[in-house]
Parts: sequence; C-alpha cells; structure tokens
Amino acid sequence: MINTENKVKTLVSLCLLTGTLDAMAALLIGYKVSPAVIFQFIASGWFGKAAFAGGTAMVLWGILFHYLIASAFSIVFFILYPGFIQVLKNKYLTGVVFGLMTWAIMNLAVLPLTNIPKRAGGVKPLSLIEGIVALIIAIGIPVAVITERYYRKRLLRKTLDV
Repeated sequence: MINTENKVKTLVSLCLLTGTLDAMAALLIGYKVSPAVIFQFIASGWFGKAAFAGGTAMVLWGILFHYLIASAFSIVFFILYPGFIQVLKNKYLTGVVFGLMTWAIMNLAVLPLTNIPKRAGGVKPLSLIEGIVALIIAIGIPVAVITERYYRKRLLRKTLDV
C-alpha cells in the first residue's frame, strides 16, 4: 500500500500508480495492437504521423506523455478532493466522477487539439464504455481512495495535536 504520511511521496506514488494502471488498461483494451504502436499513437498527439515511423524514441515519448497526463489528472484531483468529498460524501462515488471527468476532458477538450489520427466513423459505443470504465478504475478510484487516506491521516494528526 502507498505510504500516505508525506504529501510529496504520496503524490509521486499516486502518479506512478495511476500512470501504470492506465497504461495497463490501454494495453488490455488494445490487445490486438502491439504495445509499441499504442505508445506511438500517444506520441502522435505531439509529433503527428511521424510518431509511427520514429521507432523506439517515439515509444519512449509516448510512455513519457502517458505518465505526464495521468500525473496531471492525479495531482489536480488530489488537490480538488476535499471539495468533492464534501459534496459527494463517498470516496468511491468521487472516484467515479473523477474517472468521468478525466474521460470528458481528454476526449472533448484535449484530444481534439492534438495531432492524433482521427477515427473514421467516430467512436463506437463499446470503445466509449471501455474508455470510461478504464479511467474510473485506473485513475478515478485509486486517486479517491489514496487521497482519502492521506487527508484522513492528516485530519487525525491535527486532532491529536490539539
């Protein structure tokens, strides 16, 4: 389990966890495609079609971008968690909302601004559901559970210090 005593260590561990879980989800969902192509696809967001001809370097760029994006969402949700939990009152519901927000922001705001190849025929319903569920499981729930543990320990320490 992640040590939630220190904020920086908690955030670094959380970012590594969510990045890895999301990468695993991408590889499982895209099992018919090689992992290299999946990460080249991610790199194509920045490099365009050149990413598919870039070999190992583009795979590494894709992995880096993947972890940076997962980390950004994890850190933002870690910061926003106290406000969400006050409204939603349940860490798992909060995790589902975080996963839905991640999907919406990525698919409706971020990806349209990138150079990734556009899908012919739009998004299929199964792909939509897979993507949402993957983000709920890989980012939303882990962020909510670990962040709840961090803030609960912090509150307990404040209570004991008084």
